Amino acid sequence: MADPGQKDDFPDLSSFDDDVSVISVSATFYRATRGVEAFGRKVTSTASHLIGTIADPTSHPHYTRAMTEVSRQLTKPSLQRTMFSMARTTPTDLVRSRLSTTEIHSRALAYVPDELLKNIPEDGNSYSLFQGFKASFPEFAEDSKGKKHRRRVSRGRRLLEERPTTPDGTPESVHRIKKEKSTMMHQLEMLSIRKNMASAEIKEIDAKLENLVGMRKIILERLAGLEKDEALLEHDIVEVETRLEEAQEMAAEAASIAQHTPARSEDGQNEDETAPGFMSQSIYEKLPSVSSGSGPIKRKPRSIRRKSAPILHEHFEPGSMIRSMRAHQDSITTLDFDAPFGLMVSAAMDDSVRVWDLNAGRCIGLLDGHTASVRALQVEDNFLATGSMDATIRLWDLSKAHYDPQGSSFGKEEEDDEDALAFENPSDQPVDPPANSMADCPLFTLQAHLDEITALHFRGNVLVSGSADKTLRQWDLEKGRCVQTLDVMWAAAQATALSHDNDTWRQTNKAADTSADFVGALQVFESALACGTADGMVRLWDLRSGQVHRSLVGHTGPVTCLQFDDVHLVTGSLDRSIRIWDLRTGSIYDAYAYDNPITSMMFDQRRIVAAAGEDVVKVYDKVEGRHWDCGAGITEADEAKSPAIVEQVRIRDGYMVEGRRDGVVGVWTC
Repeated sequence: MADPGQKDDFPDLSSFDDDVSVISVSATFYRATRGVEAFGRKVTSTASHLIGTIADPTSHPHYTRAMTEVSRQLTKPSLQRTMFSMARTTPTDLVRSRLSTTEIHSRALAYVPDELLKNIPEDGNSYSLFQGFKASFPEFAEDSKGKKHRRRVSRGRRLLEERPTTPDGTPESVHRIKKEKSTMMHQLEMLSIRKNMASAEIKEIDAKLENLVGMRKIILERLAGLEKDEALLEHDIVEVETRLEEAQEMAAEAASIAQHTPARSEDGQNEDETAPGFMSQSIYEKLPSVSSGSGPIKRKPRSIRRKSAPILHEHFEPGSMIRSMRAHQDSITTLDFDAPFGLMVSAAMDDSVRVWDLNAGRCIGLLDGHTASVRALQVEDNFLATGSMDATIRLWDLSKAHYDPQGSSFGKEEEDDEDALAFENPSDQPVDPPANSMADCPLFTLQAHLDEITALHFRGNVLVSGSADKTLRQWDLEKGRCVQTLDVMWAAAQATALSHDNDTWRQTNKAADTSADFVGALQVFESALACGTADGMVRLWDLRSGQVHRSLVGHTGPVTCLQFDDVHLVTGSLDRSIRIWDLRTGSIYDAYAYDNPITSMMFDQRRIVAAAGEDVVKVYDKVEGRHWDCGAGITEADEAKSPAIVEQVRIRDGYMVEGRRDGVVGVWTC
């Protein structure tokens, strides 16, 4: 007996059944095919007899047998099914049934519709696709064994190997020369084709660049619209915040009135009337106080600085003008702004100080208080410090200005006020803003100098001012008083005496230029102070000790402007040069000479801009290391116009503002 755990050695009949089914299907298909072929032979034989020269085909015995056979074949069900299936099949399917899958794929890929053949774009290329492929295909050469390989021979070696020999007149020599000529002509033709291909690629790239430029303009316009919508939304947010503050104040007022209102008892009398001593109390004690809200509600000052930073100017081409404004009627003496498209304050020889909204190009208002021209000012956030020829320094809070950035009316609570007019539309003629729009901006006045203020700078609660009385004063902005006075002449005398004692060659007491400001520029950072004076010296002070820490000698004319960061200090002078100093060593790091004196200078992360007595601003790109000009002198040169000389220039994050002698202010991307 067989082991029950062992399998029987019998073949698997499942695969055998599958093979039998496949063979039966094939036999059926073969029989159907044979039937169709027999039927075809019968039809062909019948047709040949019909076409033959027979007087009466119907009486011919062969014709009778053929038609009988055809009728017998037509009565077979298998043949009828085959003929009906062929009748329902399209000619395309009949052709495809005779082709393999690979051939069908090949013909489908090589097929081109007639519409594409009719709409082939015409170009100026005189070479075919095959010629271009042949020209771009690497050249091959045959070696001694007859095998082709890619030619990788240097030009010098190829010239040595292909050095022309003297023809000897034999047929082989003539054949060799003709072959060499044909090879060179072929190479020349290939080079011509490659050159044409390169030219076509350049034209295609130019077309793509043109399309990209058009797309960039469209997206730039979209960005401008988004920033406009952003400004409108910020304006709406400010309005909502104002209404929220009013609602909160009204709620607090109602709660305060409810506390002071006496409650009535059940018999209809006030509780205070039943209390003893009612008649002895004054009636005025029962009136609500003014602080409880009976008077008009005073709105809190709104910040007019944008919450979001505009970035539109970053995508303009360097040197593009954003706007130009007629700010004053006389030469601009100083200007400053807090951020791109933010607030700008300008002062001129017409004794006016104006505040501008750079985003809308509108004048917010005029600052009244100084009795002479303002020579120095600085804007930081919403605070402004101005120094005037009347020897005073005034502090202002610009967030208290009554100004609607979108041009709605001023003073809505006073609807009958004739001054409550809409601010000017940028497309209209400029009009002066309401006279009292900046009435709440003054904070306090600093008075201690004996002569005009020529320079000032503040950071945090520390302000330092320089005056024509040859002194520097440090001010505490929290207390509003002077805390230290630095005598520049005394410091110069001390340095001179010390230099004589040390027998050094360095001169520190040059004669000051009387036509220039004695204190031309200064900047403070915590306890460090840099000051440039008319004797060409740049002195670094320590405000903790009140002493000069270091003197930088190099300029031969009065210093008019300076600025420093954590590594370098940049100074501009009337000696027509800008010098960059290394604060770590006190030596000159770099210097640039110009054709005219430097009256104003400032730098940001990438560029140094300077006003050098021309109708353009001199720009030095620190990253690219190149000098270029930016201003109206370039853009208006084609219009045969001569703009005024640039006197003042400021820059922040590639956003540049320049003021000219004719009172025009230009805004540029840099």
